[in-house]
Amino acid sequence: MARILAVDDEAGILILIRNILIKDGHSVTTLTEPEQITALNPGFFDLILLDVMMPGIDGFSLCERIRGIVDCPILFLTAKTLEDDIMYGLGLGADDYILKPFGTGELRARVNAHLRREQRERRSMLSIDEVHFNLLGKEMHVQEDKVPLTKSEYKICEFLARNRGQVFSKERIYESVFGFDGESDSAAVAEHVKNIRAKLSRYELSPIETLWGIGYKWRT
Repeated sequence: MARILAVDDEAGILILIRNILIKDGHSVTTLTEPEQITALNPGFFDLILLDVMMPGIDGFSLCERIRGIVDCPILFLTAKTLEDDIMYGLGLGADDYILKPFGTGELRARVNAHLRREQRERRSMLSIDEVHFNLLGKEMHVQEDKVPLTKSEYKICEFLARNRGQVFSKERIYESVFGFDGESDSAAVAEHVKNIRAKLSRYELSPIETLWGIGYKWRT
């Protein structure tokens, strides 16, 4: 199941999209007011569908605005067929386009093709609620702020976030993050988690949960 966001000023189109994609088990969030997209935390979604022609802010401008904070595929829904328009949209960071009117089969095929490709490729970003990981730069951000984590603290956060919802013992975390040849031991994990929590407390966030006697997990 993927989390999909569809943005279009026509409510009827959004109902159609939702009815089509939920048949494949996807969770579909719809939005008729494009200006409200940032309030939804666009980094939460696995794929975004954007209509091009919308009042107030068009799909091109919206794509340009959010592309720096989302790493998922962005597909345009457009009645425009001019090559220059299509190339312009792709140049802004979109991954594909679907021409209106579209058929059920085409929408499902294009959406699922992009989701499959995302599962195969290593993604450069990971976002969970207000926390954003730059996987290539090895940085964690909350909102616009870079959290000053040490290398070891970052590794623990990324490991737990990638496997959110799963519980891991201190020993398993240590082995997975530092390997069997690490220079410390599993007791260091508890101290790292303590420091991580202190650094995230300024944002009133506590994503790492302790299950006493078992280990830690990143909250879902």
